[in-house]
Amino acid sequence: MPFIDCRTSVALSARTRERIKTRLGQAISALKKPESYLMVGFTDEYELWFAGKRAERGAYVAVSLFGKASSADCEKMTGLVCAILHEEADIAPEQTYVTYHPVSDWGWNGSDF
Repeated sequence: MPFIDCRTSVALSARTRERIKTRLGQAISALKKPESYLMVGFTDEYELWFAGKRAERGAYVAVSLFGKASSADCEKMTGLVCAILHEEADIAPEQTYVTYHPVSDWGWNGSDF
């Protein structure tokens, strides 16, 4: 039950969002989660500030997971997320934050897992 909330300071075309979504769907296996339950959300042209300056090309990505992933798996996922955003949206890894949020209670389809 992962949810990836991707916020970027740059505008993303529908085609770019689709490519990023597809690649995140492949990358989620790094956290031992299936794409079949992955939900991805985008907020582009989001105002981000980094190190006291406006981030012209920055990103904040929050990954919520049912359960907890290992630190090694999170590190692998961070590398993949940074590479995807760099290649698809020209957002440098040093302008990208990725956070992980384990969730113990996750609801879907009228009940909790």
